Amino acid sequence: MTGSTQSSCCTEDEGPVPRMWTVGEHLADVLAAVAPLPAIELQLLDAQGCRLDEDVVATGDLPPFDNSSMDGYALRTADTTGADERYPSVLTVVGDIAAGAGELPKVGPGQAARIMTGAPMPPGAEAVAPVEWTDGGTGSGKAADSMGAPVEGEEVRVLRPVAQGAHIRRRGSDITAGAEVLGAGTVLGPAQLGLLAAIGRGTVRVRPRPRVVVLSTGSELVQPGDPIGPGQISDSNSFTLTAAARDAGAIAYRVGGVPDDAAVLRAVLEDQLGRADLIVTSGGVSVGAYDVVKEVFDSYGNVDFRRLRMQPGKPQGFGRIGGVPLLALPGNPVSSYISFELFVRPVIRTMLGAPDIHRPVVRAVCRAALRSPAGRRQFLRGWYSSSDGEVTPIGGEGSHLVGALAKANCLIVVPEDETDVAADSTVDVVLLTA
Repeated sequence: MTGSTQSSCCTEDEGPVPRMWTVGEHLADVLAAVAPLPAIELQLLDAQGCRLDEDVVATGDLPPFDNSSMDGYALRTADTTGADERYPSVLTVVGDIAAGAGELPKVGPGQAARIMTGAPMPPGAEAVAPVEWTDGGTGSGKAADSMGAPVEGEEVRVLRPVAQGAHIRRRGSDITAGAEVLGAGTVLGPAQLGLLAAIGRGTVRVRPRPRVVVLSTGSELVQPGDPIGPGQISDSNSFTLTAAARDAGAIAYRVGGVPDDAAVLRAVLEDQLGRADLIVTSGGVSVGAYDVVKEVFDSYGNVDFRRLRMQPGKPQGFGRIGGVPLLALPGNPVSSYISFELFVRPVIRTMLGAPDIHRPVVRAVCRAALRSPAGRRQFLRGWYSSSDGEVTPIGGEGSHLVGALAKANCLIVVPEDETDVAADSTVDVVLLTA
């Protein structure tokens, strides 16, 4: 944790009442304590979703040799001048070339070599006649649509002229040796990984995806699908937050609901520390009599619990356990998710080394009037329409209303110093979807 985290919960001037942090102060304090993860070398498929930490330069040409883009016959173009179905060019087949072939027949005047897609062009050949432009070596004089077994010395009839260089993929036509193919900072998706493999790279240096452990606390939680008894609820937070962490680019591990038992929670945390770059918890950060989260975190001596000038999401916790950053979020589902978007997502994106750590913010016209508590920055669920630049609130202010949350694509922001927003006012909107 930063120095401000340790000392700014209470000051002498404030006395026993903890200070209220602004959203910006809390976010700045959190981000000051994290940094991009050190770059590592990974196998290609393990690097999916990671960000390159190097400029990748091709060491050879791609394709590495001239090759055929069609199944057909490699030939000299002069031998097909004026060819048509009535007067085809009749060529002698001097060999058969499959993809991966090493020894290649030489094609001379009046000759052709049967060739497969991707096979290297033989010396002397200037173009490829697709098999559909020939009789396939059958001698029938009719166009073929397939190629039979190779018979060296047979004749093939070419039924139309073939232009110089037709149906040849030239060496280096895609990438030339020495060219930069991917720059540092590129996110590696399927196409980028395929390119790396194509130029012969088996490993690559990247910023790894942070490993995020997500756990929810509360003895009232049961796993989805299990019977729900009196006073119990289905654990949704751990699913929401795990999915959100993955959406942000992390490798996320979900830990099921942890009961309100200090020994159990401590054991779970100790067990998870070995695979975590970041720990995210939900629940137990308020002042409830049975909130054991604070008790356990206090035992580590490096976690600070705060009150923020925001709604929902007033109670927050931040610090380190065993050297691993930890963000403790409120237990109410909407509070938990909004807190993730505002604080945890930027941490994950920072660890990834991403340049865009925050959700985009746009200005939009809100047709409905809004009310907000004094001194709190309120985040309301809404639906933003990019076509008309308008936003519509969805659902009420309750931090338990997950139905409205599932229908929202944005958060409407009402600043701390505004309590009433008139209809048709322009407001800030945090976009939750790309």
